[in-house]
Amino acid sequence: MTHRIPDAIDVAVPSSIAGFLFWMDAIDEVWEQVAAELHAAFAGSQEAARQEESILYVVRNDDLLGRSGPARAMVSAGLVSGARTAALEGARRGWTANVVAYDEAVSHGAVLQRALTILEDGIITGELVHLGPGHIGKALI
Repeated sequence: MTHRIPDAIDVAVPSSIAGFLFWMDAIDEVWEQVAAELHAAFAGSQEAARQEESILYVVRNDDLLGRSGPARAMVSAGLVSGARTAALEGARRGWTANVVAYDEAVSHGAVLQRALTILEDGIITGELVHLGPGHIGKALI
């Protein structure tokens, strides 16, 4: 499994899981950082698609909702759009693409556990799954 998890996120990812796990980094309001983050996600996703492996992006709810500034909102919204687009391609070939958006109240370990479950199961695709008390919505799992 290929993965990209920022150093500030202290979680260990098992090497036995196939797929691309991309955990969005905390970036500043600098266009070059936005472009670099989106490029890293795109390059990893492209490689996963070539290998017919599933894709999962992890973002913070606050970033997705624009509470952390426009740069982080831009990247997280881009990842949601990218996952939905990739899901269309993956559905034809047997792999999935999804996004997990988490609240700060949820531990990074719990986020990783849920992310790996979604990545491994291959049951859902093209979905944005919210974790934590800051979002009340549908439960997928």
